[in-house]
Amino acid sequence: MKRELLKQTVEHIDIKAFDVVGLVDAMANTAFQGRNLGRAARIYDNMIQDKDCAIILCLSGSLFSAGLKGVIYDLIVNNMVDMIVSTGANIVDQDFFEALGFRHYVGDTFADDAVLRENAIDRIYDTYIDEDELRVCDMTIAKIANSLPPRPYSSREFIHEMGAYLDQNAKNRHSVVLAAYEHQVPIFVPAFSDCSAGFGLVHHQWNSPEEHVSIDSVKDFRELTQCKLASPHTGLFMIGGGVPKNFAQDTVVAAELLGFEAAMHKYAVQITVADERDGALSGSTLKEAHSWGKVDIVQEQMVFSEATVALPLIAGYVYGKKNWCDRAPRQLAQVFNKPSVKAFSNVPTPVSV
Repeated sequence: MKRELLKQTVEHIDIKAFDVVGLVDAMANTAFQGRNLGRAARIYDNMIQDKDCAIILCLSGSLFSAGLKGVIYDLIVNNMVDMIVSTGANIVDQDFFEALGFRHYVGDTFADDAVLRENAIDRIYDTYIDEDELRVCDMTIAKIANSLPPRPYSSREFIHEMGAYLDQNAKNRHSVVLAAYEHQVPIFVPAFSDCSAGFGLVHHQWNSPEEHVSIDSVKDFRELTQCKLASPHTGLFMIGGGVPKNFAQDTVVAAELLGFEAAMHKYAVQITVADERDGALSGSTLKEAHSWGKVDIVQEQMVFSEATVALPLIAGYVYGKKNWCDRAPRQLAQVFNKPSVKAFSNVPTPVSV
């Protein structure tokens, strides 16, 4: 039964295989979300062309299990993103999981979930994950934690160690974590315990009660703010909302609180299906963020669309425009190879571009 349920794998979209530039340009001359998507694609391309702009990619929702891992991988290896803020599920349960040699499978929203439970299959809408394989992912995280000196780590530091592990042990090197490790793109997961990593770290701490690895979310905030301060301008490309959206936006306020003049995010694009009317963050508009001093409103665009539809079109458009070919890599992970900046006594030296 289990083998029958897990027979068709989810395949990742390859934006390099299609030329969508003409289609997206045509959409920009239509209306509704087609026009919004076309304008968002052009704003993202403007970020790419701005030599002083570092691009922050925010990832929420279950994206990689849905076939979008290849899109983000291509953004990294083609120098179209400089730092990533994500939910843990995308980075650990989905990307790191697949790098270990496992896959996600095409499922059915009308499946009998009791039958799935009996066969140790987890469902994400219309995709399946083998729970037994996910436990291997949990324990691999525990293994990495066991190998590290016991101290508090930022999620960026721990994910860097995950990349180092994959560099030696990956069964599938088509991995966002591994590509970010190789290209020195820092990844932050502010709610790191809210995923497979949390299970692995709980196991690690339970078995090492006196001295163990822990995750310092405040250090995450400080480090991402350092990346903001190391960049003359920043642009946000946000898929979904939630914690990654707010975490990235708040770096402007954090920098100002510490006494630095930090420009608002110069560019901002968000793809979401959330509604603004309930006051929740995920659907709050970028114009609203301007009132908080976080986002400039000259080049911002909300796209009210589901990510598996909108993201390949926007990313494919910018890839097809090829302005990334002339873009110098920021390699912002280098910021953390320099002497630490205690209490931000000095602004970190910008990475040369």
